[in-house]
Amino acid sequence: MPENRSAGVHEAASVVERLDKSLLEAWLPPRQRDAHKGDMGHVLIMGGAPGLGGAALLASEAAARLGAGKVSLATAPEHVTACLTYRPEVMVHGVRGATGLGDLLDQAGVLVVGPGLGQGAWGQGLLQAALAASRPLVVDADGLNLLATRFSGLRRDDWILTPHPGEAGRLLACSTAQVEGDRPAAARALQQRYGGVIILKGAGTLVAGPGGMAVCPYGNPGMASGGMGDVLSGMLGALLAQGLPLEQAARAGVVVHALAADLAVRETGERGLLAADLASYARILVNPGCVAGDHWGAEDR
Repeated sequence: MPENRSAGVHEAASVVERLDKSLLEAWLPPRQRDAHKGDMGHVLIMGGAPGLGGAALLASEAAARLGAGKVSLATAPEHVTACLTYRPEVMVHGVRGATGLGDLLDQAGVLVVGPGLGQGAWGQGLLQAALAASRPLVVDADGLNLLATRFSGLRRDDWILTPHPGEAGRLLACSTAQVEGDRPAAARALQQRYGGVIILKGAGTLVAGPGGMAVCPYGNPGMASGGMGDVLSGMLGALLAQGLPLEQAARAGVVVHALAADLAVRETGERGLLAADLASYARILVNPGCVAGDHWGAEDR
């Protein structure tokens, strides 16, 4: 992190790209008429420690709504019935630890680890198994907190890390205030230290990767509620599973996530927006032709 915070912001601002919703149609073309679920990838969500099952279920539903061909969920056994009741399309597996994963890691093409993971032995075991699986990864929530403590020093080219400012501070061993004081510098420092692609969440979410940095101009204060990050992680997993390269998946996922929230609040306002509300709106956005359709006012075109 630079000592001169103001100078760092001005320096970074000149090289930060502004994300635009038009990239969705460019990167998410219509599917082939003979496509089947095997073509659309298999995402494994790993999370939902005892008492934290909702976060993993939010990520799973988001992955399914964004078009992953198959979505599996490895969660604590006590959550299985509720998950099957709420979202039967998700293949739910109750696991008591990493040894219960069986062949799940081999079957999945993309892993999302962190939503509701917890920082106890259960979560640590699942994260360790995910890190050893040689699969593209999305790491969120307690997965990031464990990276900062139990698994420090790791660097990979095949993962997306999605910290909010507090998690970013832990990953950089600095304060949240320092991260917020120069968000571009923090995102750049995270990418240099950990590799892959970094999504620094917040108002004006930043995406930092080997190809540069971009800022998302969409989103609204209604997103200041629990579970929003879990939904984003599931979206990212689905986009990776469908073949988008790491940086494209990160940028597209951030845009879809924010625009889905913008669509949702047009009908009901910002207060009371729930993370679960985003999935159905996100589905509109990832289908070609809908981005510039009747869902958008003239000011958005």
